[in-house]
Amino acid sequence: MKSKISALMFVAAMLMVAATVSADEYDDTIAIFKSAGESGEFFKKSYGYAVFPTVGKGGLGVGAAHGTGHVYEQGKYIGDVTMNQLSVGLQAGGQAFSQIIFFEHKGAFDDFTKGEFEFDATVQAVAIKASATASAGTQGASSGAATGGGKKDATSAGTFRKGMAVFTVAKGGLMYQAAVGGQKFKYKPKK
Repeated sequence: MKSKISALMFVAAMLMVAATVSADEYDDTIAIFKSAGESGEFFKKSYGYAVFPTVGKGGLGVGAAHGTGHVYEQGKYIGDVTMNQLSVGLQAGGQAFSQIIFFEHKGAFDDFTKGEFEFDATVQAVAIKASATASAGTQGASSGAATGGGKKDATSAGTFRKGMAVFTVAKGGLMYQAAVGGQKFKYKPKK
């Protein structure tokens, strides 16, 4: 029981960390992805992108993740997005990571910025190792995105699939997870 309470307190702390992001952290995170080999090329060939400087994730049986981000259309900041994720399955621990979603064309970008958007439970991302000589990880990535009633697949292993590519950079923590729940996004235009 004591370990469950500790795990829940850790999850709450991770989610609070993810909720506090400064403007400089967005610039720093974008710089990391720009200099990280494979993801850097996506800035040149993408219509837009959504960047999350810190996503906090944790769980013990039931997991949760939360992050806030900015959405950019052709390099210009146009709005904010929140990401929430719930998952059930074999998982224990917590982690923090940065995430970026690239949109190959205006259609994929418009799907994401309609207000609410959801990746299905199979979403994975290309994991990038951030270092002085950053390079892309060896994990392939696949995700499914659902908007409204229809499903759309998005796979990223260094290429777009169905208009999307997703990359992450680990920031710290340890997480073992066998089941991944869907990420849900809520977009709000900049005022």
